[in-house]
Amino acid sequence: MSRDTTLILLVLAAGIWLGMQLKVLLWQMKRGGKSRRYDRYTKVVPFQPPREKKIDAADQLRTVMKADFKAKALLNKSEANLFKALDKLVIELAPPGWQVMAQVSLGEILRCEDKDAYFCINSKRVDLLIVDEECRPHTAIEYQGGGHYKGAHATAARDAVKKEALRRAGIGYEEIVGGQHTLAELRLLVERLVQKGS
Repeated sequence: MSRDTTLILLVLAAGIWLGMQLKVLLWQMKRGGKSRRYDRYTKVVPFQPPREKKIDAADQLRTVMKADFKAKALLNKSEANLFKALDKLVIELAPPGWQVMAQVSLGEILRCEDKDAYFCINSKRVDLLIVDEECRPHTAIEYQGGGHYKGAHATAARDAVKKEALRRAGIGYEEIVGGQHTLAELRLLVERLVQKGS
């Protein structure tokens, strides 16, 4: 190997090394001079990659504009039948202004100062919700259809979270199992709920 080739390789290696050092220095400056810290009392602080950019409304709009959407029913057939029956009974038996609502987000009817606890319930929904004349939540109704207990452990855990959050907020919770309640039994349920709420 000639002397000129050796010199070129040394300059190239030095350039690569300096480039890497500069990159590390710029990265440390970007993080406010913080790098891995060593001292005899603490462990090494692990590397944390920078957070990804939040998706804003414009990004969401671009994504939505590229997709095809189709409308779907808010409730399946069994849930819709229950909704109609309960709605009719509430109109008949409850004070004026009471009504039944469908697929209500718990994040819309519950407040909590504990952000972690709120995050646990925010995206969960109840199948039906009976509200009073001022739209205050009175009783959540969960319909347990035939497919409800597939993956029973996860389903039971989700239901327990909803039930406990509602209980802590003073909102009633009732489960209706598909095919196990007659119209007369639903009438008794609504009468009991109305008496409790009066």
